[in-house]
Amino acid sequence: MSNDKALILKLQSKDETALGLIYDKYSAALYGVIIRMCRDEDAAKNLLQDTFMTIWEKSDKYDPNKGRFYTWAYRIARNKTLNFLRKTDQLIQVEDLSVYKDRTEEETDKLDYLKLKGTIKRLDAHHQRAIELVYFNGLTHREAHKEMDVPLGTFKSYIKQALRQLQQSYFKLIIFLMVLIDVMR
Repeated sequence: MSNDKALILKLQSKDETALGLIYDKYSAALYGVIIRMCRDEDAAKNLLQDTFMTIWEKSDKYDPNKGRFYTWAYRIARNKTLNFLRKTDQLIQVEDLSVYKDRTEEETDKLDYLKLKGTIKRLDAHHQRAIELVYFNGLTHREAHKEMDVPLGTFKSYIKQALRQLQQSYFKLIIFLMVLIDVMR
């Protein structure tokens, strides 16, 4: 925790290295929150960048007595995303450009998401919950282990086991597809 305090103090004194370290530490969790809310990869990347610009510009406003740094950064990301979603007067028409969209890419993305969701549903309930909290709700490991009311080490092992199981599931699928392709030749 004292390491975080020192890092935040450096950020507040406009140390660019501190911003990079803060980005490395929190960007994945914040991106998870943003992408889950807006469901648009390009917009999420821009919103993440805007979030970190605001964190940089307003770091002096952060007060550790009022809450954790992640909570403060999370609120910035959430508010930026909500403001983006509330905008109704877009200057560029983006809705009816179906001529330029690659429909097969959209369908592939949807299939990939459904496969991942199906694979996650096959995990044990505690593994599902751990993955959901970290990768879909954007919580840090420290926040999520408290949410699940298990020791931090146990929670980290849940994540590690779940990721290993997901990796094995996809590996088995790839092997199956390779065999199928070989048989069809």
